[in-house]
Amino acid sequence: QVQLVESGGGLAQAGGSLRLSCAASGRTINRAIMSWFRQAPGKEREFVAGISWIDPSNYADSVKGRFTISRDNAKNTMYLQMNNLKPEDTAVYYCAARWSLFVPAIKTRPVEYDDWGQGTQVTVSS
Repeated sequence: QVQLVESGGGLAQAGGSLRLSCAASGRTINRAIMSWFRQAPGKEREFVAGISWIDPSNYADSVKGRFTISRDNAKNTMYLQMNNLKPEDTAVYYCAARWSLFVPAIKTRPVEYDDWGQGTQVTVSS
């Protein structure tokens, strides 16, 4: 059984930084599309960043230049480094996995992902 467990969320001030981690178990992420999504109260879940094993990483326009996604296949873990945080980054952040052996394209719709973590809260104060 696949499990994705996020950690690293918390409270930060505007301009500050946080690093999220997503540890996978039950399946190797070597050939998975791994992505971060977020959901603020009253809003739909939205794509934040994604990484495959071939294609360049993909970012939402709202986080480009501030967030960096990475992966450590040896640790079966994905990360999201979030710098220059803004109050509008406040949301529950979810990691997601799409088990695609042959197609490395990064998908941006939640429905295209197979497994999800439980989410971690990120709150940015102004």
